[in-house]
Amino acid sequence: MRRTIDWADDAVVIIDQTALPGEFRLLHLRTVGELVDAIKRLAVRGAPALGAAGALGVALAARTGDDLEADARLIATARPTAVNLAWGVERALAKRREGPEAILEEAKALLDEDEELNKAASKHAAEVVLHECPRRPLRLLSHCNAGRLATVGWGSALGVVWHLHERGLVEEVLVDETRPLLQGARLTAWELAQENVPYRVQPDGAAAAAMANGMVDCVLVGADRIAANGDVANKIGTYGLAIAARHHGIPFVVVAPSSTVDTTLETGAGIAIEERDARELTHHAGTPVTPPDTRVFNPAFDVTPYELVTAVVTEHGRLEP
Repeated sequence: MRRTIDWADDAVVIIDQTALPGEFRLLHLRTVGELVDAIKRLAVRGAPALGAAGALGVALAARTGDDLEADARLIATARPTAVNLAWGVERALAKRREGPEAILEEAKALLDEDEELNKAASKHAAEVVLHECPRRPLRLLSHCNAGRLATVGWGSALGVVWHLHERGLVEEVLVDETRPLLQGARLTAWELAQENVPYRVQPDGAAAAAMANGMVDCVLVGADRIAANGDVANKIGTYGLAIAARHHGIPFVVVAPSSTVDTTLETGAGIAIEERDARELTHHAGTPVTPPDTRVFNPAFDVTPYELVTAVVTEHGRLEP
């Protein structure tokens, strides 16, 4: 499978994740405005992929001759929760005195590194899972999408599945549909199908019942931001999964590159949580599904306290808060 995000023909090229699984479509983004729009509407998403988008966006801005600093701020603030986006912007922006080509080369280097870092993080995490779970083959539970589509080209939490599947150690992956935008049902299921990994999609609300019925050996999730104390911000619903996993004695493993760790935040209480458009809940395929003027609480993420996490794993191994 090609990279989720790349550079070609003076454009940022992404797999349009809003079109999957019905259509595999590439977008060629040639302006900062087009990139920011793609980020906001989740055509490109996932913390590591957003880091790449941030760096490539600065490269794009540097080549257009516009106000580089202003464009960089616009990109960095397109989504507030994932720290990787601003990190990618700052990394590329550090090369601004060396010119547009130096910025582009730095962004390309970040792409290569992301693949290798996520392969290393998920390999470490696979060993953690095998240590924590004596039963073989494994039944794993996934929430949202932390696969290739959330990174440049390998995956964080779903990367663990690739490692274990290669060794014949995966019985099945239970995929939370991930309301309201169905990243699990649309994206994770699509990736698993591409790799011939056995899977089942379930409603988010069925996860605790699956645990109670002995259907889950380990929960694997990614992260959008990790505080210095190990608190984890991830897709909304992750916190509830961690509580259910703790109640049922099931390991809960978070996998992410170290660029997701924000050491400027002492705890997860300081993480800004993005709230999405109310229409994501009040409408389905453009059709209203709630009474008129329904008020909505639609956070994109929640924060899981480190006390509920078995291990946070980066390319360096287990994270020590």
